[in-house]
Amino acid sequence: MDNQSQTINTEELSTLTSSTDTLFNLLNIGGPVVWILCLFSVFALTLILLKFWQLSIAGAGGKRKTHRAIALWNQGKQTEAINQLSQSQQALPRLIGTTMIGVQHQGDTPQLREELSRLASVEMENLRSYLRPLEVIANLSPLLGLLGTVLGMIVAFQQMELAGNQVDPSVLSGGIWQALLTTAAGLIVAIPVFLAHSTLERKTERIAHDMEVLVTSVFTRNCLAATPVIKTQAIADTQDSTWENTQGATNAA
Repeated sequence: MDNQSQTINTEELSTLTSSTDTLFNLLNIGGPVVWILCLFSVFALTLILLKFWQLSIAGAGGKRKTHRAIALWNQGKQTEAINQLSQSQQALPRLIGTTMIGVQHQGDTPQLREELSRLASVEMENLRSYLRPLEVIANLSPLLGLLGTVLGMIVAFQQMELAGNQVDPSVLSGGIWQALLTTAAGLIVAIPVFLAHSTLERKTERIAHDMEVLVTSVFTRNCLAATPVIKTQAIADTQDSTWENTQGATNAA
């Protein structure tokens, strides 16, 4: 049993070594362009993991905490609502907490709204950081792959020219697939990075929307609570006026 297990481990190690050797061979065949694309992929993966972590914390966790504080704020418990957000380091709760403090001390003033707009811009700029490098990598990787393919095709046709009349088709086909390897590597890097960039950008836009909505909800606290009463009273006044006009017309007749 031990011999069989040892044999299996040896086969797995041999397969892993063979796969690693194949990978390095492909990197060497692809040349400097493929190595540059590998560096791009490592850099992009690091940024993607960092941004997903940052936006996940700023989005879901911060939004739950902020909604609890907004509920307290709408109930008139201003101090408790501010305390809910005062110690938070997340972008959304920090901005809403600042808004509550400003409204509590100053009320709704144009200066306060301008300052909150500035703070929101600062927070969003922080959340959008490092998205541009991902966009550059997604756009540049296919171009680098195409450049590697063009360079590889130039080398292949140079070999054909040097061979003269004794052209070996295997030499040409080998040069072509080596050249196309860089295009494939560029697309392999670009497609996941493009998808990740689109997802992260959408998360950022959602946080910006939440900021706008929740800041507005602090200023418009419970302003709709009296709306049904106002509408009901207006309808009642209209009905009374109509009834009085009807009665007046009947009496005149």
